[in-house]
Formats: sequence, structure tokens, C-alpha cells
Amino acid sequence: MLLMRERRFVAVAAIFSALGFCLLLLFLQDGNKATSRQNVDKPLPKSQPSEKKQVPLVKYIPRPTWTPPPVKDPFPALATASPPPIPSWNTPKDDLHKDYGIDYAPPLFIGFTRSWPILLQAVVSYITAGWPPSQIYVVENTGVQRSNAQGKLTLQNPLFLDHAQLRRLGVQIVQAPVLMNFAQLQNFYTYLAEEHDWPYYFWSHMDVLVLSYESGMDGMTPEAGKEGYKTVYELCLMELNRTMHSDERWAHRFFAYDHLTLVNREAYEEVGGWDTFMPYYMNDCDMHSRLLMHNWTQKEVRAGIITDVSTVLDDFRALYRDPSVEPAFTDPNPPPPKDESKGEAERKRTPEANAVEYWVKLRETANSMFHYKHGDRGRNTWQSGQQGGRGEPFYYPSRGIAEAIEVLTEAGREVYRKKWGHRDCDLLTGTRLRLEDQWLVEKDWQ
Repeated sequence: MLLMRERRFVAVAAIFSALGFCLLLLFLQDGNKATSRQNVDKPLPKSQPSEKKQVPLVKYIPRPTWTPPPVKDPFPALATASPPPIPSWNTPKDDLHKDYGIDYAPPLFIGFTRSWPILLQAVVSYITAGWPPSQIYVVENTGVQRSNAQGKLTLQNPLFLDHAQLRRLGVQIVQAPVLMNFAQLQNFYTYLAEEHDWPYYFWSHMDVLVLSYESGMDGMTPEAGKEGYKTVYELCLMELNRTMHSDERWAHRFFAYDHLTLVNREAYEEVGGWDTFMPYYMNDCDMHSRLLMHNWTQKEVRAGIITDVSTVLDDFRALYRDPSVEPAFTDPNPPPPKDESKGEAERKRTPEANAVEYWVKLRETANSMFHYKHGDRGRNTWQSGQQGGRGEPFYYPSRGIAEAIEVLTEAGREVYRKKWGHRDCDLLTGTRLRLEDQWLVEKDWQ
């Protein structure tokens, strides 16, 4: 009997236990549903007050009060016809490089980023001074891909380059793969030279005007037209021949500093090329100092008149000695007008038939262009002469190009200061630094 009662008690307890468990489950489910409903009905937390955020108005830089006039095509005849013949006394001889023991035609690289009239002037002046067109390589460094080759940009666009006109002149065109800074462009020249197995090459700035010594130069060449006359090109070949046979460790030969430069590729490669962390100014101080630290020589030599300019001849036929054209020049980015009559009297002269006298006028004009650039006007104002191109492929505002380069230039100066612990260009004379000291020294100024 007792056993049966115990069994009944256990069974009843089990029933109550199961019933309690079921009630607990029902309670938990109802609680979860209530919580879910509360979460759905509850608004999401706000990170900011419900008031609408005030977005500041755009503040524009004041527009310039002076806008330069559109640039003009300084060689309109070249757009539809071949160029005139160059002066007969400057016509280059075929394979002249072989006469000076050079087994290939050394290239002349001229980099271009902006200002077509300035570049075209440099190219035409080299050609009319006697440099073979086929040995001139214009390196298009605009960053517009093939837009210029396809004729998609216009003259007022600062990145405009006329491929058709350059081909009529007979020069070579090399397309840089991307927009490069100055140091990168220099390394690209070395790359091109290595690709073509050119141990030596020339390079030039695009803002130059070049003349041969047509009135003669003591110890170098007689007057044009006389026996033994040599153009700037032939004198450069002579210098290359002399250098190869007299100096085993030469890096540069400077013609008017680096406005025209002869380069030994081996020297550049040994010191690691140009430092691309210094994109513009001060990178020449760095590169030239590193070469000297490794006992590579650099010398100043002469071969012609290479003038640093910021202005453009009004008519490039003057370089072909067209007697109907009076040499005169125009600033592609002139300052606000003050006295427009200034300087006109000395520019307007009667053309003279004598070749040397005409050359003298060209030389005087080039000299005036040099002093104009290095006077109050400023060295690089010409770079902002073209301010159009809006809506064209790869458009970039002229003002933006100029200001961005200024920012990069200052950054490069700071890299130079930190790399050498020195602010000035006199690493060889003002310090005891060695090539191995770069990035290892503290600054030497207070």
C-alpha cells in the first residue's frame, strides 16, 4: 500500500513539474514578443539634434582683375605648308656625327608640359641654327594621353601641342606615359637613352632661343659663310668628341648652365638618377652635388648663344632670315598695360639685306628677351599665358597648375633640407657632407 502511495506522489509531482515548465515557456515567449514590439515602436536614437544641418556657403577666390589676351599662333604659315628653307650656311651636313667619332646621331630631348608658342620657338631656333630636325625629340609631358595627337585640344589650352606642325618641321615626338615632374622627366630621358643604347645625349629647356655664332667667335669658328664655319650643333659634337677622349669620369657639359646640357648616362646611373622626391627646384643642386661627390666632372663650355626667354618672337620667319620680317617679340602673358609706347622705337627698324647684320638684330632681340624675363616681370610668368581649354579632354585650370607646382616646389625644398640638413645649394663648398650622409644628419642652421 505504501509503495502505491509513493508512486502516486511521484506521478503527481511529475505532472505539476511539467505543467510549471510549460507555463514558464509561455511566459518567456510573451515577454519576448512584448520586447520585440517595444523595439519596433521605439524610435532610433539620433546622433544630432533634429534641426537641419547648416552647410557653409562656397567662398570663391576673387577673380583676377587682369586677364591676358589670347595667345597668337607665331607661325601660322606652318599650319598649311612646309617651313621655309633654313639659312644655307646653317644647313647640317649628313652624318656629321661620324666625322667626330660618334657612331650614332646623339638625340636632343626637349620636354614640353605647357605653352606651345614658347616650345615652338625653341624648336625652330634650334633647327634654323643648324641642329638636324631628326635628332630633336620633343617629349610631350602633358598628361592628356593622346588628346593632342588626335587634335582634341585648342591653342588657348595651356597643354595644347600641335603634332602636325612638329612633324612638318621634321622633329620626333615621344609621348610620356603620364604627367611627370621635372626630376621624373630627367630620369625618363635616361630611360629613353638606355632603351636606344645611347650612352650620351643632349637635353634642353623649352624656354630658350638658340643662335649659332654667325658673326664668328674667336678660337671656335669664323664668320658664317667662310671656310671652317661651325654651327652650334657642330661645336657641340666637337665638345663631345673632346670630352670622350680627355675625361673618363665626366657627367655633364653645360652650355649656358643647363639650358643646353650634354649628359653621360653612366654617371647618372651610378648615383641613382634624379631624386624624384624633389620634383622641381633644388633637385639640380642635389643631383649635381651627388655627381661631384662621386668624382664625376661638370664643366661650363660654349657652343652657341642659348638665351633663356619668357617671350615669343612675333613672326618665326625672322629665324629663317625673311627680310620682310622685323625681329620683335611679345609676352604671351603680359602684365596690365601701362605705357604701350615704351620700347617701340627701338624695335622698329628698317630690315637690312646683309645676313650677318640681320643675325645681329636677332641677337640683340634675344638679348632684350633675356633681360625682359630676368627683370621685373618674373622668370616663369610665361607659363600662365594660356588660360582656356575648359570642356576639353583632361582639362585642368591654368591657375591650378601654377599653384599646385608652387606647393610641390616648396615640399621639394623641405625634402632637400631634411635630406642634407642644409638649406642652400652649396653642399660642396659650404659643408663637409659626403654622398653617404644623406638622410643621416641634423640641420646645420638655427
